[in-house]
Amino acid sequence: MNKPHCEPIEDAQSISDLFKWLQEKAGQYELKYLLAHAEDGVIWGDFRGKNFQLITSGDDDVFPQLAKLRLCTLQQCRIFGQNAEVMLWKIGQDNWKARLIKDDNNPKRLEPLDESQILWGTQKEEEKNGFTLVSDGSQGLKHGVPLMNISFSQDKNKLHRPIRLKVRHYIDYDDSGVARIYLSRLVDLTTKEEEND
Repeated sequence: MNKPHCEPIEDAQSISDLFKWLQEKAGQYELKYLLAHAEDGVIWGDFRGKNFQLITSGDDDVFPQLAKLRLCTLQQCRIFGQNAEVMLWKIGQDNWKARLIKDDNNPKRLEPLDESQILWGTQKEEEKNGFTLVSDGSQGLKHGVPLMNISFSQDKNKLHRPIRLKVRHYIDYDDSGVARIYLSRLVDLTTKEEEND
């Protein structure tokens, strides 16, 4: 059957150095961004240079007040780019699973469905080391996205959210011909302005 390549990654059980493991996978599959959910918050990351060095939103030289990427508090993370995504998630107390989705076997008869999801962030707090700390409305919810020069509305009453997360859904048909989303992955992080170019 013509479907994207989706397979488990076997070495996830033996992760001892999280940054090293993520950087190796990012280099192997040419991935750009990290989105992690931990017990203490959301963590964004950006892989830089030929060695795919991982810089995260909570690093000391970015926004040290934000959550740190640590194996002991991590629940799940996705590292992603234009052609693939690696997802790592926790099972039970200390067990890890990972899987890879690649577009290298994408069916020609079925185009994947790309969706642009709007992310929190109505105002810019600060820009630092390739990241922008954004907050949202009166709740003051904050996260540091690996984007710079984001255009926000000057009107504080206007809840304009310019940050977008591109998600790719893969469509499959059951035996009766009914279409369904059977797999989804993250593809890119952009702004509304970039999306319209």
